[in-house]
Amino acid sequence: MVTNLTKNEITNLALEIIIKAVLLGVILFYAFSIIKPFIVLVLWGVIIAVTLSPLITKLDKKLKPKRSLIITIFTVSLVTSLLVPTYMLSDSVIDSSQQLAHDLQEGTLVIPPPNENVKEWPFVGEKIYALWSGAANDLESTLIKLKPALTEYGKVIASSLGGALAGVLQFVVSLIIAAVILANSEGSIKVYHAISRRLVGEQGIEWAELSALTIRSVVQGVIGIAMIQAVLVFLGMVAVGVPFAWVWAFMVLFIAIIQVPVLLVTGPIIAYVFSSSDPTYATVFAVYAVVVSASDGFLKPIFLGRGIDIPMLVILLGAIGGMMLFGILGLFVGAVGLALAYKLFMVWLEEDASSLV
Repeated sequence: MVTNLTKNEITNLALEIIIKAVLLGVILFYAFSIIKPFIVLVLWGVIIAVTLSPLITKLDKKLKPKRSLIITIFTVSLVTSLLVPTYMLSDSVIDSSQQLAHDLQEGTLVIPPPNENVKEWPFVGEKIYALWSGAANDLESTLIKLKPALTEYGKVIASSLGGALAGVLQFVVSLIIAAVILANSEGSIKVYHAISRRLVGEQGIEWAELSALTIRSVVQGVIGIAMIQAVLVFLGMVAVGVPFAWVWAFMVLFIAIIQVPVLLVTGPIIAYVFSSSDPTYATVFAVYAVVVSASDGFLKPIFLGRGIDIPMLVILLGAIGGMMLFGILGLFVGAVGLALAYKLFMVWLEEDASSLV
């Protein structure tokens, strides 16, 4: 009994507990510091694994090959679909940059005069027309005048390209992590259920299932639709020759994830296409872009899980906050993570309220 302990024994016991707690804290902090650079990669890998698990299970039952073979083919296909376009785009950017630098040095770069319709662009039409005309008439003087701004923008573009390439490589690593988790799905599920039971008791398995349902719902209903819209807009822009199509496609992806109308990006692009392309092609592109921009309205009921209603503000804050903290991958991890936290918190509140009735 504690009451029979002497004062010195109580003091020694307290010191022992404090020392153990401090040592445990140091070990946990040390472990966290080591794994910190990989947290986002692992989280995104887990999210991908949870999302793809039902599909892999269905393929496993229907096709009857080894589960590991299905996962390997799936992973290699996804990694290839990421790396091949990235390589082609990088190669194109490098070649274009080298050609541009060569033309500037030789003085053979020719800027065509702007179309008169450029003046009619809202807000910035007059300024862009004046700048474009100056570059077409006297490119050297215009470049000298804009050298500080061009240098600054060049650094931003280079940094953005580096961040995009890093994001693709991180995505590839997360896919490999997801493949490892899927290959050992039974063990992963047991560990997840054990952790859930340890945290919330008897309802641990129920919370674990709700977590998986929420993750799949957000990935399919928010991120999945955003990716579909971004790819479709990118293909349309490439077809009509819109410059820097990949930049606008990423902007479409970003604003679609944060639940802002895609037309905010595609609208100005439609105006640009009308000012620089044949009216027939421009009209077809405009109809196509408007349909793609509005496609989330009929895609969400198909992809978004029933009963998983996440407020737009939660997705918005999660996506922006995640991107500020972790870069491109944070855009996805933040949206899913905050949505999951919100859903579990609301379930906890409802259970607590029902227990008081």
